[in-house]
Amino acid sequence: MRERQPLLTNLQRTMGPTMAEHVLGMMLVLSRHLDYFLKEQQQAVWAQDSAPRLADLEGRTVLVVGLGGIGTEVARRAHAFGMRVTATRASGRTGPDYVSYVGLPDELLKLAKDADFVVNCAPLTPQTTGIFNREFFESLKPGAYFISVGRGRSTVTADLIAALSGGKLAGAGLDVVDPEPLPSDSPLWRLPNVIITPHVSADTPLAEEQRTALLRENLRRYVAGEPMLSVVDIERGY
Repeated sequence: MRERQPLLTNLQRTMGPTMAEHVLGMMLVLSRHLDYFLKEQQQAVWAQDSAPRLADLEGRTVLVVGLGGIGTEVARRAHAFGMRVTATRASGRTGPDYVSYVGLPDELLKLAKDADFVVNCAPLTPQTTGIFNREFFESLKPGAYFISVGRGRSTVTADLIAALSGGKLAGAGLDVVDPEPLPSDSPLWRLPNVIITPHVSADTPLAEEQRTALLRENLRRYVAGEPMLSVVDIERGY
């Protein structure tokens, strides 16, 4: 691809709102322990006295790693919940007003220290492969949560399992993992406070409509000789 440099487009920005809702849903399930209450409901148990302590999103800090189309929509919704939003992005320090600070990728560990939630929205490139590793998880404050909807290979699975098993992480919401499908013997299936969805965060009718609309518009533009939408920078990899 790099040698031939073809015109390449993708579906960027068509799935941001849908995936951002998935992220906020995971954050609410984890912070409010809704998975615990659903299990108690199935047993007809009124677990008021034995319930785990609930937490608010209001006033908490969320670090969005990868402030692109998906990350920006996550940031918008987190800000609406009253959260303080920080972010990293490879293309520069600019961002919307509701993001209080935008750092470069080399500031990940510094920003992670203050985050109550970290959301992986980064594309998979040589630079992002394995960035969520032991050093990263050790930099987090006790009780932080990790949400991943970017790409599974940006996380070192063994290091994530160790952070969850050792209590460094309070929980994780994973729509992407490495490998996929996740093997049935993976410890991630059985760890408490882990939500796993099988790479489905963009599988909604609205997102499908947006993807179809982009494909149709790009076909029209290609035939008409007009500039294409969602052109991939092959050198950057996204």
